[in-house]
Order: sequence, then C-alpha cells, then structure tokens
Amino acid sequence: MVTIIRVIVGIIGSAVCIALYAVPIVIKEASVGEFSCVPYILALFSTLTYSWYGFPVVSSGWENISVCGTCLIGVLFETSFISLYLWFAPRQKRKFVMLMVSLVLAIFCVTVFTSSFIVHTHHVRKVFVGSIGIVTAISFYSSPLVAVKQVIRTKSVEFMPFYLSLFSFLASLIWMIYGILGRDPYITTPNAAGCFTGILQLAVYGIYSRCKEPTKILSDIEQANDMAMATKP
Repeated sequence: MVTIIRVIVGIIGSAVCIALYAVPIVIKEASVGEFSCVPYILALFSTLTYSWYGFPVVSSGWENISVCGTCLIGVLFETSFISLYLWFAPRQKRKFVMLMVSLVLAIFCVTVFTSSFIVHTHHVRKVFVGSIGIVTAISFYSSPLVAVKQVIRTKSVEFMPFYLSLFSFLASLIWMIYGILGRDPYITTPNAAGCFTGILQLAVYGIYSRCKEPTKILSDIEQANDMAMATKP
C-alpha cells in the first residue's frame, strides 16, 4: 500500500516539477537584465545528480524511477534556460556562466565515474551520490535567498515571481513526502530545506507585494528632493 501511495506521490511530484521547470520559459525581453544564471546552473547540477541517483546503477532497481524521469526532464529544461541566457548575456557574464557549467559537468562526470567503477555496492553508491545530491539540492533551494534579500532591500517583488515560489514550495513538499514514504534521507533532507525556503519566499512575497504604492511615494519624494537640491545655488 505504501509503495502504491509513493508511486502516486511521485507522479504528482513529477507533474509539479515539470510546471516548476517551465515557469521561466517565457521571454519578455531580449536581455538578461539583472537576473542571475546561478540558480539555473545549480538546478542543472541538482537534476543531473538526482537523475543519476535514480538510475538502477545507484538505486536498487527502478525504485526511484519517478525521480530519475523527472530530473532528466529537468536537465533538458535547465539546459535550454542556460542556453538562452548565454545567447542574450553580455560577454563577461557569458564567460562566468561557461566556467560554472564546465565545473558542474566536471564534478558530475567524476561522480558518475566513481560510483560506477570504484564503488561496487548499491548501498555505498546511494550514500556517495545521495550525499552529493543533498549538497547540490540544498544549494539550489538556498539560491532564492538572494532574491529574498533583493526584495527586502528594494521593497519590490519584481525579481521573485509568485508562481516560481509557489511551485518551488509545492515541489519540495511533495518530494519530501515521497522521501518520507520511501525512508530515503537523500530525498527527504534537501526537500525539507526546500519547503523552508519556499515558505520564506511566499511570506516575503505576501509582505512586499503590498508595498508598491509606498515605494512609489518614497521614490517621488526622493525625486522631488533631488530636484530641489539641483535648483539650490
């Protein structure tokens, strides 16, 4: 019974994750502006690691097929986002992104090689790949805290879309339940952290989404003060 429920939760989690991956796919301007590519790179690292974690080479059989399938789709989406970012980004940012992606791919290749040819049991492979997965996933879920800081500083939710925060929270919650049902700490732990950051983002969004008018008034006052200073002899 628990296995059936876990499969159902995994299917729901896959659907929510696909929605999460697809949220940033709409391009409004042919410019990266102030947006950072780091969250997408961390997401690529996380999806690569957990897609390998779900393979029978690491997990026992196809017990984590939902994780594997979802993360493989995530790899495709994140690769597309990074490619688009590189297309529109200025040269300096493009170099940084290429360096980060190369580092991520190098670490992932070392992980695959080590778990395939040096480690010889499923248990140790799960511990090894799962531990790396926890680090990558928590890093990914922690990356929106930069956006939270920016929202608090600017009192504007422009750089923290509501639906991205919502689907991030839902995905973390569902996969945390999936990990609990399977008694898998390598899935439960990072998604518990994701739930926390998701709740934090939604709370910050709820507070500062109502601050548009005060921010505008403050901006008008500052502009008036600047004009007054400019007219002084």
